[in-house]
Amino acid sequence: MSVRVLDRREARRIAVRAQLLDARRPPALVPMVDDLTLLQIDPTAAIAPNVDLVSWSRLGDAYAPSDLRFALEEERSLVEHGSYVRPMDDVGLVLATVRDWGRHERAREWLAANAGFRADVLARLADSGPLTAADVPDTAAVPWQSTGWTNDKNVVLMLEFLMMVGEVAVAGRQGRLRRWDLAERVYPADLEVPAYDVARAELARRRLASLGVARTRAAAQFAEPVDVGEIGVEVEVAGLAGRWRVDPDAVAAAEEPFEGRTALLSPFDRLVYDRDRALELFDFEYVLEMYKPAAKRRWGYFALPVLHGDRLVGKLDAKADRKAGVLRVHAVHEDHPWEPEVGDGVEAEVQALADWLGLDVVRG
Repeated sequence: MSVRVLDRREARRIAVRAQLLDARRPPALVPMVDDLTLLQIDPTAAIAPNVDLVSWSRLGDAYAPSDLRFALEEERSLVEHGSYVRPMDDVGLVLATVRDWGRHERAREWLAANAGFRADVLARLADSGPLTAADVPDTAAVPWQSTGWTNDKNVVLMLEFLMMVGEVAVAGRQGRLRRWDLAERVYPADLEVPAYDVARAELARRRLASLGVARTRAAAQFAEPVDVGEIGVEVEVAGLAGRWRVDPDAVAAAEEPFEGRTALLSPFDRLVYDRDRALELFDFEYVLEMYKPAAKRRWGYFALPVLHGDRLVGKLDAKADRKAGVLRVHAVHEDHPWEPEVGDGVEAEVQALADWLGLDVVRG
């Protein structure tokens, strides 16, 4: 049986559609997250937190951060788990595959060595939850040892590890601080945790549907995989070596006319998160430069990738100065000289971003 060959434009359009970045806007926040499968949580707010920036790039000015808080804390249709906001319906799948978590074995041993501490935390939450980590006493018998910021952060790690094994959950936020409670008070009473193999296959299927096209095997990424194994349909992408998989529904949709738009993306957006795939499919080179000295940055501290149609065409170097009430546009980097319609589309999107933030645009 012959393997279908996609040209790179077809593959790009499948990827853009799957990430809800074509001209059709999602109807609302919760179905958007369900289609994307997750929103990565990152505290950097040079323009807006990642969860908000990704949501705005799909929903436009129909999105407000209060919508996310309502879905997480009141409606409980979404939930914060690990470093991501996920559909509540996916929690059982994530809990079923906890052994794939990189720190699972060491965390399991540490939990066993701190059985009393674990019991103390659960009892405190049962009596007084939801609580922030600062409200929970540290009674660890064996402190957590590391060479990084987690060294001796026993309460935070105990709560996070108990979240990963399904005993506690994030009930909401107090400012930027997570508020923790027993999982049974946050998750649905009828939560099902399927068998490992079933859950792993379903997560891979959902991942491929959200990406459209992905490598069978990809370079390792932090926390959330970007490869899909044998899920979906095998394809070749013209001019690119190696094996790719494509979502079957996306193949069918590829026959429909494609209508694109201009979008400003978060550096953590799943369209560009896999930097290798972005380079292969879009000829788009990108590095998040916030950790580089200013003199060594090519595009800016928190440069936003620019999508136009089915191409990633440049980067926007901007920062929200809320104190001054302005969105400061330091530079717009064109990967290749833009046609006037591209420039017009980017200008309109910069203004739309500023309007959504409630800021005025200032250049330079």
